[in-house]
Amino acid sequence: MRKTFMVEFDLPEHMDDDFMAMIPKQRYTINSMLAEGRIQSYALSLDRSKLWAIMRGDSEFDIMESIAQMPLSPYMTPHVSELMFHNSADALMHFSLN
Repeated sequence: MRKTFMVEFDLPEHMDDDFMAMIPKQRYTINSMLAEGRIQSYALSLDRSKLWAIMRGDSEFDIMESIAQMPLSPYMTPHVSELMFHNSADALMHFSLN
């Protein structure tokens, strides 16, 4: 049964050239995971010190395996919390007036 997790990532204070070079690969991986439904949302703090992701998986181990596939994972410290629920406007039914 798929579960929902909030993942808070601590990012490094100094983002070196190697880190910056990995950002396009990270975005590609995140977009792929969004398309697959493994990630439901992904956000970066204004000061670029934290990332947040709502992720779906069978277990915390499954989530950690997904995190390991992210190119920036060596630079990030994840904190994983299983959620009771996650509501979003995207999950509401949208009716067509046609």
